[in-house]
Amino acid sequence: MDVQQLANLLFPDITKTIADYEAQYPPRNLPEGAVVTRIAPSPTGFVHLGNLYNAIGERLAHQTGGVFFLRIEDTDQKREVEGAVEAVIDAMQFYGVTFDEGATVEDEIGAYGPYRQRRRKELYQTIAKALVLQGLAYPCFCTEESLTAMREEQMAEKANIGYYGKWACCRELTLAQVQEKLQAGLPWVLRFRSSGDPANMIPVQDGIRGELKVQENYTDFVLLKSDGIPTYHFAHVVDDHFMRTTHVIRDESWLATLPIHIQTFDALGWQRPIYCHTATLMKMDGESKRKLSKRKDPELALSYYREEGYPQEAVWLYLLTVLNSNFEEWHLANPTANSRDFTFSLEKMSSSGALFDLAKLDNIAKDYLSLQTADFVYNGLLTWAQQYDTDLAARMKQKRDCYLAAINIGRGGDKPRKDFGSWRQAAAFLSFYDAKTFARIDACPANISLEHKQQILQQYLDTLDFADTPEAWFAKVKAITEAMGYAVQVKKYKKNPELYPGSIVDVSNLIRVAITGRQNSPDLWDISHVLGETETRRRITEYLHEA
Repeated sequence: MDVQQLANLLFPDITKTIADYEAQYPPRNLPEGAVVTRIAPSPTGFVHLGNLYNAIGERLAHQTGGVFFLRIEDTDQKREVEGAVEAVIDAMQFYGVTFDEGATVEDEIGAYGPYRQRRRKELYQTIAKALVLQGLAYPCFCTEESLTAMREEQMAEKANIGYYGKWACCRELTLAQVQEKLQAGLPWVLRFRSSGDPANMIPVQDGIRGELKVQENYTDFVLLKSDGIPTYHFAHVVDDHFMRTTHVIRDESWLATLPIHIQTFDALGWQRPIYCHTATLMKMDGESKRKLSKRKDPELALSYYREEGYPQEAVWLYLLTVLNSNFEEWHLANPTANSRDFTFSLEKMSSSGALFDLAKLDNIAKDYLSLQTADFVYNGLLTWAQQYDTDLAARMKQKRDCYLAAINIGRGGDKPRKDFGSWRQAAAFLSFYDAKTFARIDACPANISLEHKQQILQQYLDTLDFADTPEAWFAKVKAITEAMGYAVQVKKYKKNPELYPGSIVDVSNLIRVAITGRQNSPDLWDISHVLGETETRRRITEYLHEA
């Protein structure tokens, strides 16, 4: 077949060559070893944890003097959601991910664009035409019905599924036959003409997994769809070459199509980027692991962490424990250091299923917030509340000093309190300080009868003096405990519980429930002084008269 004629038939308007684009997008002038990488989401409107997980490439690029860019893979218009690009950019900005180049809300920045794939149609078709000229691509006119019949026949014969060999019925069309079909207006796709052998295993160096042996691709996969827009398999190869990407960081689910991608790079004579296949995010479901699901797991959506109010740095601290095996050790040695001070390494990434543990994130977030100043926590909570709890935001502005004092209780020292790990948890925890949101969550301690409850609270009211020091205040609590026959020393109660109705723990917890509505709270003396004497006495009196 005359490939020149075929190429001109298929792409009559394409006049540029690969050389033209090589000149337009020259190799980047960067330091040796600099990493150029990207995230390349589809604009579906769903920004998920995996997007942030793989945005770790930003740190890899910036710590090597390289480039991190945002490319929008919008070749599938059916899945595109309005505002999706803005959602991706907003989410990445929120978590401190900065792009050097790429798509922006207004348009784009950078010399290697366009960064939206639908704007690069001429480039893809130029490369496609070059493949036709090399005899490496051909038009296919097969209908969906004929392809379905082909797959059914392959399954019946227990053959490998795909367009190859005797099933590649358009592979050997003559130029006259192609002309006839084109003149008839039949839709066509462009397929790669593979010479691969399924018996061949070829080596690929993965940046995380080391050397892999993958089966050589033998199928004639689709390069361009019937609308002239490329498939992901073709577009990302072309884009990563001309954007001079050195590392492709993506989920291990793409390993199955890796042979197609490296075959395309090799056919065009282009240097392969280093593929880095990250471990899929998994979670425990009963006794077994499974992949995080958009349908089943709200925590897969990146918006979940924003709405719950997990601090951005806490999310990164957790993700880095999943991403790099040596991060936890580094963080223990540098508990107050910014996570960006950590040197990220591909070699320390796990190649097996990364287990996502929401409880561990919660613990890390509690540790993180316990080390921050009251001003930091107040400002973070207020910022969150202004979007997700406007009533709380209004109260915080009105009673700023009260909230700051409440947040500061138990903060600092060798063992700071770890009462909350997210702003939503902080809002719930601090709710007992405000008379409008105060509620008794816990019941009276089981060891305390109604009669004793009333007597203890009355004695507490009678002896309460806001001029007391913490030591004098606690001495009065001890005196009430002893006067009511409860054990002042918990050890004595545990040794002979039959001798006492309860211990000082029960007495203290009763007072806690009266003042805070819960049995677990920060220091009661501190809380009372934040609430003030009038509100403290009001709550105790109210609870004293409750049946």
